[in-house]
Amino acid sequence: MKRYLIDFEPDKLESEYHDVVIIGSGIAGVYTALEISEDIDVLIVTKETIDISNSVLAQGGIAVSLDKGDSPELHFKDTLYAGAGLCDQQAVWVLVNEAAKNIEKLCEFGVNFDKKGPDELALSREGAHSKNRIIHAGDTTGKEVLDKLISVVKTRDNIKIRERHYAIDLITIKDECRGLLVYDEDRQRYKILFSKLVVCATGGYGQLYSHTTNPEVATGDGVAISYRAGAELMDLEFVQFHPTILYHEKNKSFLISEAVRGEGAILRNIHGKRFMPDYHELNELAPRDVVSRAIFEEMKKTRSDYVYLDITFKDRQYLETRFPNIFKTCLEYGIDISKDYIPVAPGEHYCMGGIKTDPEGRTNIKGFYACGEAACNGIHGANRLASNSLLEGLVFGSRIGNEITRLIFKQKSMPDNFYAGRFISDTIEMLQQEKEFIICKDLHKHVSNKKLDAEKMKKDLQEMMTLKVGIVRDGQGLQEAKQMVEQMEQSLDSIKCESMNEIELSNMVLLSKLVIESALERKESRGAHFRADYSSADDINWNRHIIKKRGDRIV
Repeated sequence: MKRYLIDFEPDKLESEYHDVVIIGSGIAGVYTALEISEDIDVLIVTKETIDISNSVLAQGGIAVSLDKGDSPELHFKDTLYAGAGLCDQQAVWVLVNEAAKNIEKLCEFGVNFDKKGPDELALSREGAHSKNRIIHAGDTTGKEVLDKLISVVKTRDNIKIRERHYAIDLITIKDECRGLLVYDEDRQRYKILFSKLVVCATGGYGQLYSHTTNPEVATGDGVAISYRAGAELMDLEFVQFHPTILYHEKNKSFLISEAVRGEGAILRNIHGKRFMPDYHELNELAPRDVVSRAIFEEMKKTRSDYVYLDITFKDRQYLETRFPNIFKTCLEYGIDISKDYIPVAPGEHYCMGGIKTDPEGRTNIKGFYACGEAACNGIHGANRLASNSLLEGLVFGSRIGNEITRLIFKQKSMPDNFYAGRFISDTIEMLQQEKEFIICKDLHKHVSNKKLDAEKMKKDLQEMMTLKVGIVRDGQGLQEAKQMVEQMEQSLDSIKCESMNEIELSNMVLLSKLVIESALERKESRGAHFRADYSSADDINWNRHIIKKRGDRIV
């Protein structure tokens, strides 16, 4: 495997130095930047414009125990239940106990959550929650939160934003972070952003699948970059499919929030029969993996491509107020949700797996941190509890911000230990002597100049992942997927990656291979990972995490 995707000479590229470089402009990345001291130089780089991320599309809300009848202990219990035995209890305990103080900060930043009184936030319920604990801003919570955070970031003199900067590879010397190689799309040139501290907050890898709620930028670049640099990845086989994605010929990626079921909506098959009571005692509010598989089974039984979500018992005024974006979007497609059933089908929504971190966001690479969906600290286990995702970005982004502040102030107190010029020159010298870097350059001498149809390969990959590595898997299908992705990998290894499409495809193929290998290795069904040939959980052999690291032997 190539250590660096492109051939480059570090002393010939444009470069700059920053105390901290954050990759990604969703809630996790932006909130991390805000939690770092204003005396520290922070750069945020983002693949597209700063307003394009998974966070913007998050509808439901943020889970936090604020009600008198609720508690962090109950939130902890519900998270563990949804996670199907694989949650890291220390990390979950941090999540639920630090939730309230971070929500308080959002309110101070001016986030306008829905209220049921002058000083009381409105609370709703979603799947697998035992209490009403979801705070929200209509059905566009993610956008409301991110818009406010970005507006605050733009007032901070210490934080710079570089849009349309594509992260290519992490620069490392041995197991220590030294910066980031990026491509400036507007100026059409590569450059190195030198830094001792890099935070990956690039989101998940939903675009590995043909039907996903994720935006086009969610191709898992940060996770792939981390793997090539030697970071450990964990739980990649656990990919969550949201049960209710709008199914319409003109739109098959619009999320119908779980909050709709939280307000009492029921699922019916195409014959109008309510079916969730046949599958789980919590009915429509069962964990997402359960509801998705139930819908999948009903679609098979009725030979249909969708089922219906019914909330017609609520009046129009209520629905327009509570779910303005969902109501408006469905109406654009001729569906009045106060009168009509909503056609829905499951689609990829969230990746539980990612870059392995501890509760402070640290990875096994010194100076390299990760948070949000790109990270995997074990809080979600085998299946994420609804509305814990935005909360994760806030809680662990805050922890990383505090940790980085402490580290930099400690380093700056040491004479001549953090001087940018020396750091850059030392890194370039060591990089030129790095054996892995030299081998990488030699490999590129033997590649051909042929071109690949990256867009077609991407579409073929997505369709294969959806068909064979989706809601229901089996050994034969996974083996077939593995063979196909290995052929793609060989094709990519034979060319010199130059275009951003080829680099993006390389990341997607690498991650697909790792997801498939993990799914093959886990010979059981647990949470979001369901294998028809091993249809039950095996706590004796498989109540553990699968970790992938570059160079490790494949089991």
